[in-house]
Amino acid sequence: MDDEYAKLIRRMNPPRVVVDHNASGDATVIQVDSVNKHGILLEVVQVLTDLNLVITKAYISSDGGWFMDVFHVVDRDGKKIRDTEVTENIKRRIEKSASFAPSLRGSVGVMPSEEHTSIELTGTDRPGLLSEVCAVLTNLHCNIVNGEIWTHNARAAAVLHVTDDSTGSAIKDPERLAKIKEMLFNILKGDDDMKTAKTTLSPPGVTSRERRLHQIMFADRDYQRFENSSIGQADDQSLRPHVTIMDCDERDYTIVTMRSKDRPKLLFDIVCTLTDMQYVVFHGMVKTGRKEAYQEFYIRHVDGLPIGSEAERERIIQCLEAAIQRRASEGLELELSIVDRVGLLSDVTRIFRENSLCIKRAELTTRGGKAKDTFYVTDVTGDPVDPKMIDSICKQIGQPALRVKQNWNFSPKPPEKTKAGFLFGYFFSSRTLQSFKLIRSYS
Repeated sequence: MDDEYAKLIRRMNPPRVVVDHNASGDATVIQVDSVNKHGILLEVVQVLTDLNLVITKAYISSDGGWFMDVFHVVDRDGKKIRDTEVTENIKRRIEKSASFAPSLRGSVGVMPSEEHTSIELTGTDRPGLLSEVCAVLTNLHCNIVNGEIWTHNARAAAVLHVTDDSTGSAIKDPERLAKIKEMLFNILKGDDDMKTAKTTLSPPGVTSRERRLHQIMFADRDYQRFENSSIGQADDQSLRPHVTIMDCDERDYTIVTMRSKDRPKLLFDIVCTLTDMQYVVFHGMVKTGRKEAYQEFYIRHVDGLPIGSEAERERIIQCLEAAIQRRASEGLELELSIVDRVGLLSDVTRIFRENSLCIKRAELTTRGGKAKDTFYVTDVTGDPVDPKMIDSICKQIGQPALRVKQNWNFSPKPPEKTKAGFLFGYFFSSRTLQSFKLIRSYS
């Protein structure tokens, strides 16, 4: 009955999305007003992320039964969103997602498909792992059409979409699927896996790849650090983001602040993790500038209580640091753009392995018969790659097909000490929301 009542309230109060190009001089401002529900912040942020928009500022408020958020967004070139078709798509997708009950595994705008088989992998990271996985799939007559691979804290996770190389469609034969699982599990397990490797065949379209990767790595406890987990610069304390937790006794909130290097999808990654950890963001602020991002959230557990123990505080800090670092672009960015063929990834990753390159992260995409893949690589010790080695690899693969895009570093500025409640101090001293509404209206 409570669920049906909630649906009725949402139908009677449909969400409202306002797109304003004049409220800010350097960004398009998107204001979202809706009936509040658990998970709505993640749904809205995922819509903006799926549309490749960059959130430069955000003001979040969801006290009581109403959700009122403001996002300042730009495109990947740092410009306002002037395309009317894009802005209408933003409004349509946010209004649609905010009208339905959320699912912890659910995703915005991802539809089930019979075109591919989705494979989820988890195991201990090591040089050449992706090459071995690609070689096994090629030998089993599978073609990787899309996928994403993350590594963090000596763990590796992947979501791959594969097809039968002869039919170009999903693989449905149970015996063949069982063989694929068995062979991949043997590769992932290796000789000395600190944890149990996992291979799962999941229904396609259940959730977005990035959302699912966060869930996989969180479940795999990649936020726990091990003495034997350091690979290259992984344990350099100066490269870690700065996360602090404070109490807000006036309203029984816990204040979480984060300072790190800015990058696309940073807010999405953090909100994913807070949602998976069963925390609700009631108020918050996001501000970016000069390649650094500052975020401050006022949270409670879904049971309505603030953080109650030092162990819980430490776990939240570890998990948020992991959420920020999983997608941090470590190493040299290489882009492969070439006509797709069966075994292409197996050949390319084998060349990387033979030249002592370690793939830290990869994004695999196939559209219109053309593969466009991005790899972030270091040498096997985690150090920068020798330019001469890259020249050699480009010659082996083909100079026009493989090119160097950018050399990334994860080096946030030293954190500054901040006082608790620096953002919302004035708000909590007020007795009403009216002052907050006036202040937050497109600052």
